[in-house]
Amino acid sequence: MPEVTREAHKDGDFFVNYEEKVFEDVKADAGEKALVTFHTVAFEGSIGLVNILNAIRLNRKGYETSILLYGPGVTLGIQRGFPTLGDEAFPGHQNFAVNLKKFMAEGGKVYACRFALQALYGHGEPSLLPGIVPIAPQDVLDCILLHKKADAVILDTWTV
Repeated sequence: MPEVTREAHKDGDFFVNYEEKVFEDVKADAGEKALVTFHTVAFEGSIGLVNILNAIRLNRKGYETSILLYGPGVTLGIQRGFPTLGDEAFPGHQNFAVNLKKFMAEGGKVYACRFALQALYGHGEPSLLPGIVPIAPQDVLDCILLHKKADAVILDTWTV
């Protein structure tokens, strides 16, 4: 059996050069928009949280940024908690709420499809995090089209 002669890793060590940036730091020009869409289920993978973080970054880069929650994506925007709403039942339980609230506090807009909210997931508008705007199912396509016409950066997130 080969002998391991390297010292064990410890807190503070790093494995990669995290300071080197290959691409220029792009900032939005005045009036540029971005849209991040979510058709993904909360807690079913990392993409929900990752793209909320991307939306925060786009907003901070100066893009007028919106998040569109539709289909199972509305599950990212509902209030949750246990034993009461807002309580964190396990570490990370409130990641979606915390980051969506941060995004909205920094000027981002969040929209949620009313059809998915009620027909698919049995929730009403009062279930949404404060600040999320409920929209008609017909608005989902128009939201995307308006951003497309504005030549916005669009990140579509689909999981099945």
